[in-house]
Amino acid sequence: MTFDPVDFLTDAVPIDSTETVEPMREFLVGTLSDHGVEARVDDAGNIVATRGSGDPHVVLNTHIDTVPPHVPYERGPARDDEAAGGEVIRGRGSCDAKGPLAALLSAFLAVDPDGGRVTLAVTPDEETLSTGAAALDLAADYYVVGEPTGLDVCNAAKGRFQGTVTLGGENAHAAEPDDGVNAVSALREVVDALETFDGRSDAPGVHADLGGPTLTPTTVDGGTATNQIPAECEVVVDRRSVPPETSEGFRSAISAHLRDYVPDDVTVTFDLTDRESPFLEAFSTPADDPLVTTLAAAAGGEVRPFTAATEASYFAADAPTVVFGPGYLADEEGAVAHSDREYVPVDEVREAAEAVEATLDALRD
Repeated sequence: MTFDPVDFLTDAVPIDSTETVEPMREFLVGTLSDHGVEARVDDAGNIVATRGSGDPHVVLNTHIDTVPPHVPYERGPARDDEAAGGEVIRGRGSCDAKGPLAALLSAFLAVDPDGGRVTLAVTPDEETLSTGAAALDLAADYYVVGEPTGLDVCNAAKGRFQGTVTLGGENAHAAEPDDGVNAVSALREVVDALETFDGRSDAPGVHADLGGPTLTPTTVDGGTATNQIPAECEVVVDRRSVPPETSEGFRSAISAHLRDYVPDDVTVTFDLTDRESPFLEAFSTPADDPLVTTLAAAAGGEVRPFTAATEASYFAADAPTVVFGPGYLADEEGAVAHSDREYVPVDEVREAAEAVEATLDALRD
């Protein structure tokens, strides 16, 4: 049976995988079985299938979950506001990441299984906690992670950490403010500390591929009554990291930095957000690595960083890793992935499949 990635995508996009991935998982496992490949679903919900044996071992990874709400399937000529010629497929998951899945699956089924191993590993919860990817232990030589990159090869990405600054003061009547310690007032010093954090002498600095890290306050919560001096205030911060900063290194450094800024009569702590899986760390694969150069030559795109955090970070510590696929996170008109105008160019799906297949052949030659 011949596999067509666009036919697969045409069937996959209408399957709603926003609230549950089970129907999409059954469809993918069934498709593999129809093509003579038996897949297993592990305890973390990952779909794992392997062809061939020996070395090198190349893992093709992407995810089947999507963000709500579901957007209906549509196929037709590209509109003026879509960065593509020819035909496009629209709908939730068309580019993030069922389009990349279709391309990876096509290459996986087409490659000659002799001369090495190829594993397809598809995760169930990339858009939330990435517990599936965190549970994968595949000991590979190369990883290709499917995400919409417009056929560019992304060899690096920033990480994403989240945490809460908690300020502690002392309640008092607002009519007698000097009798208490106002935790909300210390926000001024917290903002100053956040703005100066990456200027300290031991900061990670600017990364050659990714640029500098960012640190952004995103939400504030404090006080319980409008006529009372607030004894507590919380600020959630978003950190986009660059190598070599780790989540624990960030936690330690920002805790010390905040203490230097916040008044002595206000307590200050910083805690990373609890999660079931590790944070997505920054990663960078050398631009001259064979995986990068081979795939870039086959796809004809640029080598550049990926602009979002990705499960690729879980694999990059072990082996060269790239992010690659058809479609775009955003185009000149605005957001594409995670938006109600999500689409993927049909030609790019086929081109991505051919490029990954050629890369697998070259790496295993």
